[in-house]
Amino acid sequence: VPNLQGPRYISPAPNGGFVVSEECGDVKVFTSTRKLLCSLSSKYRHQFGNPAGVCVDVDGSILVADEQRRTVHLFPEHGAPICLVSAGLQRPNGVACSCFGHLFVADAGENCIKVFKYRVRPP
Repeated sequence: VPNLQGPRYISPAPNGGFVVSEECGDVKVFTSTRKLLCSLSSKYRHQFGNPAGVCVDVDGSILVADEQRRTVHLFPEHGAPICLVSAGLQRPNGVACSCFGHLFVADAGENCIKVFKYRVRPP
């Protein structure tokens, strides 16, 4: 996949595609045929500081850690973005989520992994 602006983190998506965070402040979603599906900043009119870790949950929502803003946002397929974590992070890098609704955040600023529950309904 050419023409990315400083690709940083990548995650597979449920449809066979993938999600990539870029140093320039955007997150792009690609199809299984490596065609650009959308840019999260354009689709959601969301301004990233420095997007880092990305992952996709069982519902197909994209989760993005933003190092500069010290947040983690969830971008559902339909609807507005949801800020899941807005406090307590120093430098969130990597993110991962479990099928049980747990969000794991690698916080490089505190040299630890932080665990959050973000989904109440059972899988």
